[in-house]
Amino acid sequence: MTPVVRLYWAIALIFMPLSLLWLHRSIGGSYSLESLTSSPFQLILFLILLAWTLVGTFELFFCDSNLRRNYPVLANIRYLLEYIRPEIQQYFIANNVDEKPFSRERRSLIYRRAKSANDTLPFGTEQDILEDGYRSISHSIKATEVSHEHERVTIGGPDCKQPYSASRLNVSAMSFGALSSTAIAALNRGAALGNFAHNTGEGSMSEHHLAHGGDIIWQIGTGYFGCRNPDGTFNDDSFQERANLDVVKMIEIKLSQGAKPSHGGVLPGAKVTVEIAKIRLVEVGKTVLSPPTHPEFDSPAGLLNFVKRLRDLSNGKPVGFKLCLGRKTEFLAIVKAMLESKIYPDFITVDGAEGGTGAAPVEFSNRLGTPCLEATYYVNQVLLGAGIREHVKVISSGQTATGFDMLEKIIVGADAVNAARSMMMALGCIQAQSCNTNHCPTGIATQNPSRARAINVPEKSERVRNFHQATVHAFLDLCGAMGFSNPCDLEPSDLYSRLEGSPRNFDQIYEPLVEGQLLSDTVPDFYRDDWLKASAATF
Repeated sequence: MTPVVRLYWAIALIFMPLSLLWLHRSIGGSYSLESLTSSPFQLILFLILLAWTLVGTFELFFCDSNLRRNYPVLANIRYLLEYIRPEIQQYFIANNVDEKPFSRERRSLIYRRAKSANDTLPFGTEQDILEDGYRSISHSIKATEVSHEHERVTIGGPDCKQPYSASRLNVSAMSFGALSSTAIAALNRGAALGNFAHNTGEGSMSEHHLAHGGDIIWQIGTGYFGCRNPDGTFNDDSFQERANLDVVKMIEIKLSQGAKPSHGGVLPGAKVTVEIAKIRLVEVGKTVLSPPTHPEFDSPAGLLNFVKRLRDLSNGKPVGFKLCLGRKTEFLAIVKAMLESKIYPDFITVDGAEGGTGAAPVEFSNRLGTPCLEATYYVNQVLLGAGIREHVKVISSGQTATGFDMLEKIIVGADAVNAARSMMMALGCIQAQSCNTNHCPTGIATQNPSRARAINVPEKSERVRNFHQATVHAFLDLCGAMGFSNPCDLEPSDLYSRLEGSPRNFDQIYEPLVEGQLLSDTVPDFYRDDWLKASAATF
């Protein structure tokens, strides 16, 4: 036995009998309720030692934990401290700028803007502006004002009959099921109040998405929820019925997502309630699989034909696809298929590898995919180099919390930006990182009705609207401070990242293309091998 275990048994085997004898004498041998309560101190001491003995005996001989078997009872102090470690780290140890994934500074800014409180910073920046990777922009002596007309961008290519005037900032994909009904309702009402769009996520449209009239981007994932046959294949009639609702403004085909690219999903039968089954067009109580790839196509040409099919079924609404950039040859293959078929998606949503509101395998979340800025830059350059950038809008998604986050994505090639986690924080998310447990303390990422009721939909929707409005305003202010009256005039050379002690703009870090260069004989080395390997016939 270790010294600690011997000490434990000394307390349990020596002091417990003494305390029992003490208790017996204190109550005069009578164990009535009145006599027991007359000596509360002795009674409490006896109960503590009794509990210590019973728990310790169980852990010493029967517990699976090695630590508890060697250090019964006392080892539980370690597990208690480990359990509350995230809260201690967040509230007492982490500084304002180092915490991940969202620092305290960024979270506080979101909260203040959502509440329309003072969002200014006193006494100078806490950022290390000389460290490698620090990104910045150059201001102009001749600052200008950006017109409010540039807060929006029109999405719709040559084959689109119902183009959509989208806000520069919209709610990224988050499904009902991942978020509670009240969270979805508050986001949609906020979108309606602020005149921006709300992406459904792949869980399809629920009554909570439709309750307040906010503009909807309907995301179609590999499970085709809301537009599927019983065998999981795509159902044209179900899609057409829902896609032609007035509130549905755009359709997004999800190829992959930043948190877990190339990874499917499983919805356990226990979670398939009557409401979920009705929304997703699945059977109540039956486990549902979301495959990692789409059953309806397996080639770049097939993807574009599917885009055309959805656009026709929705009477010409904008249709695009979302992906986390992985193998560059696969994206280039899609671009080659566009050139051959003359079928263009109306938009491409680029999801950064740092994105993700839900649970994902650690290896997928940490090691797969391309970061948002790098991916957005690449997609924009390839579309430009292929001579088709004018037909396709680019939407960028990945850790958007501030006006600068919007600005840098638009500088490197995005036309609009999506935000997910910051919208959750506008609702009251505290980054507890318990989204995968169904025990979200704020009632946002849970299906527990008693927790979800904490969200006051009218109040929180106002906060979502406030955050959106303040963030877009900050973006326009930054744009004007750089001397640009129109965000469309921004170029990658306007964004700097400090490398090896000196700032370099993105065109110096990466390889820019000029209009149509991929179709010429002067393709840069950075793109040449992948471009030659890519085929429109296969991914």
